[in-house]
This record gives sequence, structure tokens and C-alpha cells, in this order.
Amino acid sequence: MKINTKVNLILIIVFICGIFISGTALANVLERKTESEVSSKAVMLMQIANSIRQYTNEKVQPLLLPKVETEQKFIPESIPSFSIREVFQIFHQNKDYANFTYKDATLNPTNLQDKADNFESNIVKEFRKNPALPDRSGFRTDKGEKRFYTARPFKIEHESCLQCHSTPEKAPKSQLATYGSENGFGWKLHDIVAAQIVYIPAEEIFNQASRSFVMVLSLLGAIFTAIVVIINLLLKKIVLKRIKRIAAVAEQVSIGDMNANFGKQDKDEIGALAEAFNRMKYSLEIALNMLNNPR
Repeated sequence: MKINTKVNLILIIVFICGIFISGTALANVLERKTESEVSSKAVMLMQIANSIRQYTNEKVQPLLLPKVETEQKFIPESIPSFSIREVFQIFHQNKDYANFTYKDATLNPTNLQDKADNFESNIVKEFRKNPALPDRSGFRTDKGEKRFYTARPFKIEHESCLQCHSTPEKAPKSQLATYGSENGFGWKLHDIVAAQIVYIPAEEIFNQASRSFVMVLSLLGAIFTAIVVIINLLLKKIVLKRIKRIAAVAEQVSIGDMNANFGKQDKDEIGALAEAFNRMKYSLEIALNMLNNPR
């Protein structure tokens, strides 16, 4: 096997081993990075939802509550959760966020659309148990679909919320007529009553990570190819070509051509080898002269 073949084989083995070892770590890193990016978007959506909630509490509710008190039909636009749900229906038309799903997962909601399922209830209970926990994210499988979620605790921060959620006696009559008096009551100020959750299909996470993984591997492959080409060129010019020249001169000397010359060599290992051959040639030439011209 030729030297350049051996070198290329070693480089390929090292590259394959390196990809095998680092590939798994790289895939995990890229997946975590993608999850972090998706979580950042989810947090931004929650901040948008909280802004809508605050605007509804401070600007819309004061205008609509007098009508809610007097009219028989409840006005859902006075409820922040309704406004958020409607805004997100419009927001889903943006293709970059079409796969994002937002939910105020509540243990005891007025509107059962916001009712937390068992998985979400456990998240709310965990936030209640650990009030300092800022958020939580991970994967869940629901109805055969694996989804990535980001959740943050929702705490009652405004007294205005308690007007509709403290006791049925304080709630607007139109609210009771629409939703009844069984659900959505007993809330207290500063209590964690829900979890803001944003879902996205897990396939989207894996697809983004896979695209990044393929891109990084392609870049590594291109760099490796360039390194192999450069090493082969340098190996051929600096080592192999000079060794072949030394071998050719040594072959000429071996058949008696004492005029063969190794030429000027660089002061490196191969140059030292050529000088050693030169000395050997001179010693051989002296020995032959002594044999041919004995005294």
C-alpha cells in the first residue's frame, strides 16, 4: 500500500470516528438549541398574550362591565381570555406561527374551553408547589401526536379579575346566565390558577434540528475534503516526489552509475536521508576504487 493511500485511509478512519463520536453530541446540541429557540418564541407569544390581557383589563373591561351588569346576554369581549383566544385565531394566519397553539390551561375556568387536562393540571400543581419555578418545557404525547410545550405560571395580579371569579354573588348576572355558577369561582389574589402553555408539533423541532445537522455535516464534509486534497498535494510535493527521486538515484548507483547525483536537498529529514545516501555512495565509490586498484 502506497504512503498516500495509507495517509488517506488513516484520515478517513479518523473522520468517520470523529463524526460517529461527535455526531450524537452535535444532534443533541442542535435539538436543545432548536428547543431553546422555540421556547423563546413561545415566551414572546405569552408576553403578547399578557399584554392583551392587561389592555383588556385596563381599557376594555371598564367600558363593557356596566353593560355586562345590566344586559341579559354576556359580552365575552370583556374577558381577557376570550380576547387572547380571538387574537390568536388571527395570529395563526401567520405561516411562521401556524403550528403554535396557545392555551390558558386553568384548573377551575369559567369557560370549559380553558379547562386543563390531567397533564396540564400536573404542571399547574407543580407551579403552585414551586412558586419560584419560572417555566417548564418538554414533550408530551396527546392523542397519538407528540408535541413540544413551553409553560409558565399564571398568577392573579389584578383585583378586577376577582369581580368575575371570587364568588357567584359578586359575578355579573349575564355571566351566570351564560356559564352558570359552578365553575370559575374561588380565585384569590396572587394565587396561581393556571398555566400559560404554548404547543408546537414535535416534528417541527426534529425537522429544524435535522436541517441544521445536515448543514453542519455538509460543511464538515467540505472542510474534510479540502484538507485531504491539500494534504495530498503537500505530501506529493514535499515527501513523495523527493523520495522517488532518491529511490531513482539509489537504483542508478546500485547498477554502477557513480555519476548519479541526489542534487541539492532541503535541510529536513528527507534531506538528511539524501545526504546519508550521498555519503554511502562516496564510501562505496572509494571501496570499489580500492578493489579495482589494489596496492
